[in-house]
Amino acid sequence: MTIAIGDKLPATTFKEKTADGPVEITTEQLFSGKRVVLFAVPGAFTPTCSLNHLPGYLENRDTILGKGVDDIAVISVNDWHVMGAWAQSSGGMGKIHFLADWDAGFTRAVGLDADLSAGGLGLRSKRYSMLVEDGVVKALNIEESPGQATVSGAAAMLELL
Repeated sequence: MTIAIGDKLPATTFKEKTADGPVEITTEQLFSGKRVVLFAVPGAFTPTCSLNHLPGYLENRDTILGKGVDDIAVISVNDWHVMGAWAQSSGGMGKIHFLADWDAGFTRAVGLDADLSAGGLGLRSKRYSMLVEDGVVKALNIEESPGQATVSGAAAMLELL
């Protein structure tokens, strides 16, 4: 079942690569008492993710934070090494969280997993964005196609804020 507006996010642990190495970040640490924009991509370094989805959030980071958002995070079913390399190459390291959902535990728990085997990617996340307040989903924008980044993009999120 897909998570819905008003639902609390499930407890899980992500990994994030930092300058000091990988660290674990729990949903409690990331969302408790905070207003957070979370967006998910099918895969780091994939064309739509790298050229259309992520850049909008990096370019609009300060504007989003200026609207009362405490943090921004991107999640993907990749390992923390890949997410760390993506953070470095995109210029996003230290600006937003690049969270590895390496075993798709969170992605499956929120019901936003996608079988992209036909495209050679296997089990991945659907492309989406959500506004989370104190661990509760306040807005959820799911793309119909993994190749689109419109309803889940930064511009759409800014309209909600």
